[in-house]
Amino acid sequence: MIVVNLDVIMAKRKISSNELAEMIDITPANLSVLKREKAKAIRFSTLDKLCRALDCQPGDLLEFVDEESED
Repeated sequence: MIVVNLDVIMAKRKISSNELAEMIDITPANLSVLKREKAKAIRFSTLDKLCRALDCQPGDLLEFVDEESED
């Protein structure tokens, strides 16, 4: 399972959802879908914009968690 740590990075950077959505030119609703891990996919261009705006690496935003090993 892929876990999205967008909330964590945003909190560390003290940036609101509306600010970030405006910075990366997506709707607040689409940003919310990403934050709530409801997105089925993310465009590399969106990931690039997120990393630039939040000064982070893709691995800071996305994390793989092996659900099978948690049993």
